[in-house]
Amino acid sequence: MVAVYSPGESLSNVYAISPNDWLGLTVRLSIALLVGAIIGLEREIKDKPAGLRTHMLVSLGSALFVLVPILSGVTDNHPEDLTRIIQGVIGGIGFVGAGVILHESQSSSQEKRVRGLTTAAAIWVSAALGTAAGCGLWQTSLIATALTFAVLRVVKRLE
Repeated sequence: MVAVYSPGESLSNVYAISPNDWLGLTVRLSIALLVGAIIGLEREIKDKPAGLRTHMLVSLGSALFVLVPILSGVTDNHPEDLTRIIQGVIGGIGFVGAGVILHESQSSSQEKRVRGLTTAAAIWVSAALGTAAGCGLWQTSLIATALTFAVLRVVKRLE
């Protein structure tokens, strides 16, 4: 059974899951892959260096990083540990985003151009989407995916 968050409810009830709940685990990880794929596909279509597979792996990895302490029971007695893990995911994914920006910034000319910021931001968002999915907040993850996709597709036309 997939937990659903209601305002006012303790989040510990939402992200709690048994290691034997194969359906719940599969749903959380599949949603993480799906949301990463949606954002990655948009980047792939735009022929960006970080595309479908990168975003899927970032999102799945983020979900796994938050699922491990949840499944091992670490967060039962120390729920603040989950926030530290999320902080680690955020910091770590910054290095991936920086790599995309640096890769895109190098050109044969002497002109200084920064490129890849949107792709780096999309990677950062994919990590957040995976984190939400891993914590069982699948509605939040799906809504944020739709909004991210709209920003990447619709807002680009307005620029």
